[in-house]
Amino acid sequence: MNCTKCPNRSILKASLSAQESARTENVKILGGSLKGMIRVYNEALLSGDDRIVAEIENRISILENEKNGLEKQVLELSAEITSGKEMYIRLHADFDNFRKKSEKERLTTRSDAQGEVIESLLPMVDSFERAKQQIKPETEKEKKIDTSYQGIYKQFVEIMRSLQVAVVPTVGKPFDPSLHEAIAREESLEFKEGIITHEFRRGFLLGERLLRPAMVKVSSGPGNKKVTVATDRSSGQPTAGDDQ
Repeated sequence: MNCTKCPNRSILKASLSAQESARTENVKILGGSLKGMIRVYNEALLSGDDRIVAEIENRISILENEKNGLEKQVLELSAEITSGKEMYIRLHADFDNFRKKSEKERLTTRSDAQGEVIESLLPMVDSFERAKQQIKPETEKEKKIDTSYQGIYKQFVEIMRSLQVAVVPTVGKPFDPSLHEAIAREESLEFKEGIITHEFRRGFLLGERLLRPAMVKVSSGPGNKKVTVATDRSSGQPTAGDDQ
């Protein structure tokens, strides 16, 4: 009796082994490509293998959760990248502003230092100007000294020009309180009211910065002189102009 059942047991055992191998192969495919998983899923549905169907559906659920997690990470990374770009733009703008401010401060400091040095030299310019007006060389020796003296002054003026030092324009120009210091007024037939008639002391500019205002005399217009001339002519009396 035992011998007659042996073949059936062998066949059943072989069948179970084949099914187990198929399931093992199917499980391996679950970890493979999406196309393979879909193929196994369709086959499991047709064969009614609920275990494989459930396993594939569970796997799909896991993949869906992973996909959602990855999408969330992508959104977070995109937000971080955008925030990083905005931060970089702000930092770049701040650095550019800092660089410009530092350069401006450097130039201002340099200009202030130059201005202080040049201002300390302006009395020397005044001395050269006074000497030029007062000294009248007569002998040959005095002329040589004066020539040497004027050469030094010319060299000094060239240095001042190279530093962008300029003289404030005065005589014949309108009075400007930001450039000129009026210390006298006089009537004038030559200049209109508000026009500078005489310069007492030179003023200087360093670029657009005023180092020292020019001391000047300003015209107050013709005044009584014009009235006197008009009266003389209306009375028929000869004037200085008529005599000529």
